[in-house]
Amino acid sequence: MAIELVYETHSTTVDNETGIATGWLDGRLSEAGRRQAAELGGRRRDDGLAGVYASDLGRAIETAEIAFAGSELPVEHDWRLRECNYGALNGAPVADIDEGGRARWIDEPFPGGESYRQVVERTRDFLNDLVLELDGSRVLLIAHSANRWALQHLLLGAALEDVVAAPFDWQEGWEYALPGQLPVQG
Repeated sequence: MAIELVYETHSTTVDNETGIATGWLDGRLSEAGRRQAAELGGRRRDDGLAGVYASDLGRAIETAEIAFAGSELPVEHDWRLRECNYGALNGAPVADIDEGGRARWIDEPFPGGESYRQVVERTRDFLNDLVLELDGSRVLLIAHSANRWALQHLLLGAALEDVVAAPFDWQEGWEYALPGQLPVQG
């Protein structure tokens, strides 16, 4: 068996619109983001989902609340689906995060934060727990760009260096197959 993963990023935030890298701060959806969240619900409510798992950061929680308001679909929040912790750079301009290229943060943690490789490992941990709980199901994840990079790396074999350096191209969800437990690196 396997899990069908549908991945959606949280909807647009005020920080996204103003060029701020929110990181582990909650953030809040903009007016456009609230519309996007409602559209997400329209796309996914009748998509055969067994459940929804969202980051526990405010912008992902708000996205899930709007998208699935009034739905009986279970929505769980998990800290392992958080964006990368930019540490001292949480809430800084995106240009500060991008300075010198994001690839420099693959194995080197942000000052007082974490590395993208650490995001991969906590995403792996989440996915391995998900397989134990919902094998054979279709599940929606609402999270952040770093988690999508982790999925591309873990499930598609993409080099982390390539996905972290690539521009973010938004779309209405990505679909992945989680074939079973992912081996722990080390």
